[in-house]
Amino acid sequence: MLSLRPNCECCDRDLPPECRDAMICTFECTFCADCVESRLGGTCPNCGGELVRRPVRPAALLLKYPASTERIVKPEGCARTDAA
Repeated sequence: MLSLRPNCECCDRDLPPECRDAMICTFECTFCADCVESRLGGTCPNCGGELVRRPVRPAALLLKYPASTERIVKPEGCARTDAA
């Protein structure tokens, strides 16, 4: 089951469970759509995998299966990919 991490690893923006701007890789590294587009070029800086939109867990199931509260921030790994 997805942990639904609460924030972007690059900019620490809040990404609540219902957020449609959250992006993840197969290891559940989590980023906001803005960082994915402007800094990461659609690729996870941790594993090199593709970043895709994180699915939204139905609100009724969040009570039984709550989202993670552990914040992970790694801004040093999120340097702009378009830098020359």
